[in-house]
Amino acid sequence: MNGKRGKSDSLPGGGSGGARESSVIRNAAMLVPAVAILTVCSVAAAADPERFTARVVGVHDGDTLTALDDKRQLKVRLHGIDAPELGQPFGQASKKALSDLVFGKTVTLHTTGTDRYKRTLARVTAGDIEVEAQVIATGHAWHYSRYDHTTALEAAERNARAARRGLWADAEPVPPWEWRAGERD
Repeated sequence: MNGKRGKSDSLPGGGSGGARESSVIRNAAMLVPAVAILTVCSVAAAADPERFTARVVGVHDGDTLTALDDKRQLKVRLHGIDAPELGQPFGQASKKALSDLVFGKTVTLHTTGTDRYKRTLARVTAGDIEVEAQVIATGHAWHYSRYDHTTALEAAERNARAARRGLWADAEPVPPWEWRAGERD
């Protein structure tokens, strides 16, 4: 080519290039709406967590259970709460409270993600009971406000504290995140 472009090389909008460049631009232009639609669908899917039922076959502690559906066994960390560790004061009581609510029952899991230990994070309902709110309301766990901003869980903790239920009967209950930090030291 001599560096000059002819009239037939002009593109709509004043650009210049050959028929091949024009075809690439048209194809790219058709891709933009498709990418936008896929992005919207991905965002919608992320906002709508997976929801399914499973039978609780184990309770590890006050905020972790094992559930079994027809396809898999999952270790589930209850979203939005942090219960005392088993070796911590109220740890065994917290485990029993969760077990009484869910063990052997079919629950609905509303997954919210995965934690750093590869456990499924989920909100759990047993019938019409929101398990996380119930565990907090009876004073068997803290609202884990570092990772959750649910006002209902915040209110449940505030009410349990005021009524001195469960672990709030202790003069100075130690939050599990502080207990774990002390265990590492």
